[in-house]
Amino acid sequence: MPGLERVHVMFNPETSPQIGFFMSEIEAKAPSLGVQVIPMPIRTLAEIEPALASVAGKPNIGLILPPDIFLQMQASQIAALVGRYRIPAISSGGQWKSGFLLTYGNTVKLIDQYRQSATYVDRILKGSKPGDLPVQGADSYGLTVNLKAARMLGLTVPQLLLNTADEVIE
Repeated sequence: MPGLERVHVMFNPETSPQIGFFMSEIEAKAPSLGVQVIPMPIRTLAEIEPALASVAGKPNIGLILPPDIFLQMQASQIAALVGRYRIPAISSGGQWKSGFLLTYGNTVKLIDQYRQSATYVDRILKGSKPGDLPVQGADSYGLTVNLKAARMLGLTVPQLLLNTADEVIE
């Protein structure tokens, strides 16, 4: 985003045990982009709107939502607030597509994850040691660009990014 100076990273410390990994990656990349990273920990539903309202209207800011089950359960509320407060936001997962500028994440369907879990449980019950089972990750990742959100924010999305996207929301 042109002029981006500060990026707020919203997460719930109790429901995002992997936040340390994400924050270290974001903070490592930020200096090369000239961006300051500002953690935005929230713990309750009541904290979400005040946190977003506190950055509303500030110039050159962005919002990142790393994977977090608590926030994902509030996806529609957060997406509506991001739109209302006109905050450029990116996140992982399709549940954010409706209001976020960009989403990037694995494209594994939830039903496939459940089936994969059942296979692991079966193998463990038959005597396999959990530590000996292979770690499985996503087969593919997808980038969604929301042009409606871009227009609302007064941003022009580069054609190269649009060409790279797996999905473009008009």
